[in-house]
Amino acid sequence: MRLTGHTIFITGGSSGIGRALAEQFHARGNQVIIGGRRASLLADIANAHPGMAFIPLDIGDPDSIAAAAARLLADFPKVNMLINAAGIQQVDDPGSAIDDAALTAMVGINFIGTVRMTSALIEHFKRQDEAAILHVSSMLGYLPLSQVSIYCATKAALHSFTLAQRYALRDTHVRVREIIPPYVQTDLLNGKADERAMPLDRFIHDTMDALAGEADEVIVPGAQERRNRLRGDEIAMTAAFNDMMGTI
Repeated sequence: MRLTGHTIFITGGSSGIGRALAEQFHARGNQVIIGGRRASLLADIANAHPGMAFIPLDIGDPDSIAAAAARLLADFPKVNMLINAAGIQQVDDPGSAIDDAALTAMVGINFIGTVRMTSALIEHFKRQDEAAILHVSSMLGYLPLSQVSIYCATKAALHSFTLAQRYALRDTHVRVREIIPPYVQTDLLNGKADERAMPLDRFIHDTMDALAGEADEVIVPGAQERRNRLRGDEIAMTAAFNDMMGTI
């Protein structure tokens, strides 16, 4: 995939993987617009990278998504790439009662908000000569960790949605790709100082290399073997299943 010449909107662009991807794409000469809830932090990041722009966005609020999409399309009509990197993670115990507020927030932000943001831009993208949607999921969507079970479930849901969306858009100019991180040193799971986690800078370096390729699933080398053992060739199986089922 070409990594230059795009106009890119990145949700969750104020921290972690979203911010790191924004900085990398900006360094390659793309027009990058970051979205997030903390407008002052977004402004600081954009000011530190001349040419980068920002749009306030609460991915858990449908009205905020609608307003952000309207502003994005008005101010940046050439936008042709969406990177859904926004997400939150809270500890839970599936062996006990799940806190309803945490459940609602994680499902609303990690999955429903991502679908809503994509839906707000999809018709515009289908009219472009070249467009891409990149969903940031997680290896935890394949192999769940009990202490963050709801987070894992939202990433499994996002993976399933990505497979279906890729198939649905197979005859358009919209490319659907999934970035599937392993455990990375970010604020999630207090991973910044955890030596078991992959350093963020190395993850981003390997991810940008992978994005330059043509694989639909963007996985750093250390996680590829594990993903293959867990699920196999889901992309081809999804296409074959949908072809068989036809219209229902």
